[in-house]
Amino acid sequence: MTRKLLALALAAVLSGCSTLPRDGPSGRAIDRGAVEDVDGADYAIVELDYAAAERIRAVAAPYLGSLAAAASTERVDVIGEGDLLSIAIFEPSGTLFGGGSSSQGVRSGNQALPSVAVDRGGTVTVPFAGAVRVAGLTTTEAGAAIRRALAGRVGNPQVTVTIEENFSNTVTVLGEVKEPGRAPLSVNADTLLDVIAETGGAARPVEDIEVQIRRDGQTYSAPLTAVTTNFGENIRLQRGDQINLVYVPRRFKTFGALGTVAEADMPAGQLTLASALARAGGLNDNFANARSVLVFRFERPEVAQALGVTQPPTVRGVPVVYRLNLEEASGFFTAGSFEVKPDDTIYAPRATAAELRKFFEFVQQISRVVYDISVTNALNND
Repeated sequence: MTRKLLALALAAVLSGCSTLPRDGPSGRAIDRGAVEDVDGADYAIVELDYAAAERIRAVAAPYLGSLAAAASTERVDVIGEGDLLSIAIFEPSGTLFGGGSSSQGVRSGNQALPSVAVDRGGTVTVPFAGAVRVAGLTTTEAGAAIRRALAGRVGNPQVTVTIEENFSNTVTVLGEVKEPGRAPLSVNADTLLDVIAETGGAARPVEDIEVQIRRDGQTYSAPLTAVTTNFGENIRLQRGDQINLVYVPRRFKTFGALGTVAEADMPAGQLTLASALARAGGLNDNFANARSVLVFRFERPEVAQALGVTQPPTVRGVPVVYRLNLEEASGFFTAGSFEVKPDDTIYAPRATAAELRKFFEFVQQISRVVYDISVTNALNND
């Protein structure tokens, strides 16, 4: 019985290298995946140094989407249906609206009408003038229209119109803003950033926000970072626009011989590889191969071209594995310059010595089990 157990244990030991659990592919397996065969290599390996990191940084990232086509030229200083107006009429003669004597002996009268809303027909009702159409007019133009309607009934009236409540020149803001709702447009506050500021600003980092503008059955979208950095993307809006700030979280993943194996949210601003490793708890001192810290990424074709990579692109980009040596002091300068992108996977394979240590621990464990069974069997035979 003991011989059979020893034979089984020996077989398990001999096959231990293939049966031991791993945290991920070994350094050798990663090298094999980059070697071109009949079907072509799966990815390209790029040795990451400071010069390569700077070449990557030099290729500006394009904006995914644009709002420029949604820029409006419509006026936002006109009266619309539902607006609440304040109308004041000054009559020098005071014939209809009463009045008194001025120092020059000229009688005058003032009439401030109650606030009046523009009806669905775009008109307001004014005493002695009847229904006057004001929709689509500025306040100055509306005053002139009321004055013309009073002609022949009021002696030389002077009319002023102000918008007390603006309900027509508004947009709706939803999503990741602090105070979602309707925001008014005015001649000095009609751009996208004006409206976002009016609703309290973005509720999340701008890097994690995508702006969507819906108008007349069409949707325009762009990152909020483009709006805040590119003047042409901070477009003028028009009444009725629907603005939705969508949360698109940026995340990266860490695997292998690191302090933490997880998927983590990226902070506001730039995240370097050095910061990402620090967030993951750094390399595991007992297991990590510091000469081979890897970043898996679907790279933009223009970046791959700048690096001299000839790997064919996929629909997601060019599959590239960046390899950094942190046993050299210069590697830390490179890690502080290399920027981590959303969906990157950072992986630290185990060192060969760590794999051997793990194997011998397995052998020791099997040997201990065999020893215990042998002793138990001997005692039973006694």
